[in-house]
Amino acid sequence: MKYLVAIYHPDDYEAFTVEDEAMDRAIDALNEEMVAAGIRVYVGGLQPPRTAKSLRVQPGGSGTVLVTDGPYLETKEHIGGLWVLEAADMDEALEWGRKATIACRVPVQVRPFY
Repeated sequence: MKYLVAIYHPDDYEAFTVEDEAMDRAIDALNEEMVAAGIRVYVGGLQPPRTAKSLRVQPGGSGTVLVTDGPYLETKEHIGGLWVLEAADMDEALEWGRKATIACRVPVQVRPFY
């Protein structure tokens, strides 16, 4: 079963001022551990939310799509990166999520794919 491990950053998060060498080493070590365990399918960091584009279908059934700058939701946090893991079950995925929140020093969400 595949699981998403999403990393959440506060909206004022600036990687260049928050992330230090110790955090980089912790994340690198976690990635190496995931690869060695054979569970990492994909990993990626995201650019800041200001670089996002949001698309919404306009009401009325015309098929018109509105494209706007920025993230879709008005929130205090945004997804800053993610892992896709192939884990045996939610318990195993949560163990990796615990390691991810420690390495990244921010909240993490673990969700199964359909």
